[in-house]
Amino acid sequence: MNSGSSQSRLRSVATTLAVALTLTLAAAAGCDSRQEPELQSVQEKLRESHIYGQTKLRIGVATNEPLMGELRNGQHAGFDVEIGRYIAASLGYEGDQRLEFVSVATEDRIPALQGGTVDLVVSSFSITEERKKLVSFAGPYFVTTQEVMVSSRLKDKIRTIEDLRDPAYRVCTSGGSTTEAELEKHQVKTFVVKDVGDCVDGIRKGRYDAVSSDESILAGFLASFPKEFEIVDMPFGTSELLGIGVPIGDPALRDLVAFFLQKSYEQGRDGQASPWQTAYNRTLGPWLRAEKRQPQPLEVPKLVDFDDKAPRR
Repeated sequence: MNSGSSQSRLRSVATTLAVALTLTLAAAAGCDSRQEPELQSVQEKLRESHIYGQTKLRIGVATNEPLMGELRNGQHAGFDVEIGRYIAASLGYEGDQRLEFVSVATEDRIPALQGGTVDLVVSSFSITEERKKLVSFAGPYFVTTQEVMVSSRLKDKIRTIEDLRDPAYRVCTSGGSTTEAELEKHQVKTFVVKDVGDCVDGIRKGRYDAVSSDESILAGFLASFPKEFEIVDMPFGTSELLGIGVPIGDPALRDLVAFFLQKSYEQGRDGQASPWQTAYNRTLGPWLRAEKRQPQPLEVPKLVDFDDKAPRR
């Protein structure tokens, strides 16, 4: 074998090794590129949201729904208010000086979000496909049912949906609610007013005979007037999933709210005293007939929390 042939073979082997090494490095680089990117932090999400830099967070709540959202001696109180406070504090808006509660009626919740009057709505806001075309939702944070509450004098006469259809009985509900649509589906003629509180006031003054709404809302009025009303076990429609309303153009804020609802859910699941359970026990818990637990929120992003960034000792 001559020297020229040997040199040619050596070059061929070297070339093959070089190609193999190149392919190996490329494959390794490809594996690295397929690794999951570093998780986004809560702080980074905040910078993407419209609330970044705001001095106050504005939350739309009801002010005449006992146990859920009401003004009591000039102070906002109720389950929804407590959930709102937890979310606000989680977003960095802790304390009344950094939080503004804005009164919103049932039919004004979507316009308030669309018009920028509020940053969030926590007000017995049922998640529906139609509403999701107009606003975004984080949650659910509560599951309830539609029920009927009647004047105590009629507790033995109004027991079924068929009874509600009787034109002799005047049934009231709030405008823009899922209950209004459900009653219409069941061919129940209703008197539509701005808030459930108006229905209750109307029954007490003899204008109406029954009111229909979410069980959680009715429980509050039953707590206020236990001798005047009775909730009839007349569930109709599907379960109501209550969510926190967010402007549809702010997916970052929606993700943050969902993330902190999930954090509370995980604390409760691990047996800890979660913010949700504390709020429930203080408000609705003593008045609802069935024991409740926080439902798992949907579409929760994976984020690095403030606490996870803190140095560990």
